[in-house]
Amino acid sequence: MPFDVKNNGNGSGHPRSQIWAIGGGKGGSGKSLITSSLGICLSRTGKEVLLVDADLGGANLHSCLGTPYPNVTLSDFIRKKVPDIKDVIINTAIPNLRLISGAEDYLEVANTSYAQKIRLLRQLISLDTEYILLDLGAGTAFNTLDFFLIANDGIIIVTPEPTSIENAYRFIKSVFFRRLKRMINDARIRDIIVNAMDRKNELGIRTPVELLNYVESIDNEIGQRFKNEVLKLRPKLIINSVRTKGDINIGFSIKSTCLKYFGINISYVGHVEYDECVWQSVRRRRPLLLEYPNSRPAKCIERIAKNIIMNKEIEEEHF
Repeated sequence: MPFDVKNNGNGSGHPRSQIWAIGGGKGGSGKSLITSSLGICLSRTGKEVLLVDADLGGANLHSCLGTPYPNVTLSDFIRKKVPDIKDVIINTAIPNLRLISGAEDYLEVANTSYAQKIRLLRQLISLDTEYILLDLGAGTAFNTLDFFLIANDGIIIVTPEPTSIENAYRFIKSVFFRRLKRMINDARIRDIIVNAMDRKNELGIRTPVELLNYVESIDNEIGQRFKNEVLKLRPKLIINSVRTKGDINIGFSIKSTCLKYFGINISYVGHVEYDECVWQSVRRRRPLLLEYPNSRPAKCIERIAKNIIMNKEIEEEHF
């Protein structure tokens, strides 16, 4: 059964950490920059924030913060060179903001077992930190999907490009199937799920919604459980590097499509406008919100952070 951070307190009497996992399927969509910027927004409210570079095999979150590559990283914890997750946490130049730098490119780290991931998450939520932000790797590897599913809030970053949009749908579909497969032990139902992952399956199942209906038709109890779990997913969506109103509206199209074909109700929490200052801050290894605090992208990210905290989403008629 999946590990649920919502039902696993830190045991210290302190409020549980809120875990945000930032993913999206495609590399270069701005996940690390948005993760670091959201972390800065939260830290400015006085909250204790921990950023975790969970891109196991391709770490770069430290660069977005202008922090030198540290002597200890997530690799040391995963490979049990250090016993406690606290041993790999470093301070940043930003008050209330700490960092666990990502794993080095070791094959055994990039292919972390589910048990190792649970060990990592259990130690993370034991920390007296109000927010933990996981910067996930690109693609649909099990590591990425499991971290996304374990989080309180999964956030998907998409750019208004056909490849990014296509990869976002593939990522959401992979999240869907991974969630169902991890919650069921019935071999017959698992076989149906595996078959349905092939678009040319002999059952004629073409969409995740059709799979839910098919399972419900042969086992009403399991079908209802699946539908209830899918309703709980509620990932959040950010469109990055928008230039036009049409780019903004891509978010509403993705939301509509996911509800119709996946049965997943996505919350569209905002967009980030394109601006040259973004790549300039990356080149200078300076956080966007510090280098260009009054820029339009910085203001967009501040609004997005508020929307996520308040569980709000933007509405189409505003544009």
